[in-house]
Amino acid sequence: MQAIILAAGMGTRLRAVSPSKPLTMVAGRPLLAHILANLRAAGVTRPLVITGYRGDEVAAVASAFGAETLHNPHWDQPNGVSVLAAAPQLAETALLLMADHLASPGLYRTVATAGRPDAGLVLGIDRRLGHPWADEADVTRVATRAGRIIAIGKHLNSYDAHDCGVFLVTPELTDALAGLPTPGLSDGVRVLAARGRAATVDVSAHDWIDIDDPRALGLAEAWVARGS
Repeated sequence: MQAIILAAGMGTRLRAVSPSKPLTMVAGRPLLAHILANLRAAGVTRPLVITGYRGDEVAAVASAFGAETLHNPHWDQPNGVSVLAAAPQLAETALLLMADHLASPGLYRTVATAGRPDAGLVLGIDRRLGHPWADEADVTRVATRAGRIIAIGKHLNSYDAHDCGVFLVTPELTDALAGLPTPGLSDGVRVLAARGRAATVDVSAHDWIDIDDPRALGLAEAWVARGS
């Protein structure tokens, strides 16, 4: 299994405690190192880290944990541009995840084995609305119907799940992104959702956290200390 980890952004909301989200120290080692270790535990053997801001430092951590790296020179643009940077190396199916979302190995395995031949992507969704680890004001919200995404975004008024930041994707996603100007990842998901090609898998049984601010960092450190 291949995994593409988007680690190009600056991470402004965490700048008070860390210069870079992937390099943020969590229980004694960089967040990116925890992500790569959990992916390895889930059976992922081909991690590819997309770098950008502080790219050399992020690449050094990635390489130390056996991951390949690819630099996105346009890292200051929306994250869909980083997905497009990986398009030439994208396998038939691959995990796609964010470098500021830490998930348990079980969550990665659940998404990785959720392949559906009738979908261009599968998104791991959490139906535990109101979970104390989720920042309801910032989490990406998902509206679903019959195992499909019908809407996605941070400002949905009607939704039934949270986006956990882990996808199983195919080149159909990069094809959709390529037709959009400076796209965000959610823009590509919306294109596939409109075609009925964006499926979901429920990962509510597994832990994950978006380490986006000091509060979330504290929660993540406590989780890792307990043995994530």
